[in-house]
Amino acid sequence: MSLLKFASMTCIALTLGACQSVFQPSVQKPLTFTADRSEQLKAGCSGQECPLVNIDTVHVADEPKLDALIEQRLLKMTVFSPEDKLAPSLEAYREQFLRTAESRNSSYLQAKVREQHDGLVIVELSSYLDTGGAHGIPGRGFINYSRQNQKEVTLQDMLVPGQENAFWAAGKVAHNNWLISTRFGNDPEFVKNWPFQQTPHVALLKDNVVLKYDVYSIAPYSEGHVELKIPYSRLRGILKPEWFPGRG
Repeated sequence: MSLLKFASMTCIALTLGACQSVFQPSVQKPLTFTADRSEQLKAGCSGQECPLVNIDTVHVADEPKLDALIEQRLLKMTVFSPEDKLAPSLEAYREQFLRTAESRNSSYLQAKVREQHDGLVIVELSSYLDTGGAHGIPGRGFINYSRQNQKEVTLQDMLVPGQENAFWAAGKVAHNNWLISTRFGNDPEFVKNWPFQQTPHVALLKDNVVLKYDVYSIAPYSEGHVELKIPYSRLRGILKPEWFPGRG
């Protein structure tokens, strides 16, 4: 091959590479989500006590892995016991629930985009199962989705190896700050009966890392889903550098 021909082919390859780079979607540009909301009553039923399923979710065409993950995580929130079987889709779950639901039973599922920053998409998941009792069963969860890696970021992915205890120690400080900021800080019985706990619900928000709690975990049902906020400044050496805002 002549030197001139080789140089020409190299230029073409470099040009194509540059074009691919230019036209490749940037992970820094926020994704566009479309809403998908529906509410369906049990067939043949009318009135306020009819069983219903309300689904309020989002879809994103540009990230099929995230789209599938949102549906899968919502479906997992419908499983409350080992006997419950995971439905293959939200549509199948709706049909299954309405087919067997009794009067005043209802199910609510929601997925909403809480934040997008630094190539991360933070999706907050909510569920509420009403079986006709005094209180329904609410659930919460997060998806921290890395567009760069095209996968969910788990707590193990977030932390420097060996720093899990240090992370929860920072969480305990956030819990103490929350107690001080509420009426509970001066209530020894509350502090004794509702101690700090770990939670599976962790979100890498832009301004802080949030720990979210299920009801009855660190406070009574009436307090809802408590959020504790850990400043990033407390997580140096604990959180991997790539997860700090502005450094992804």
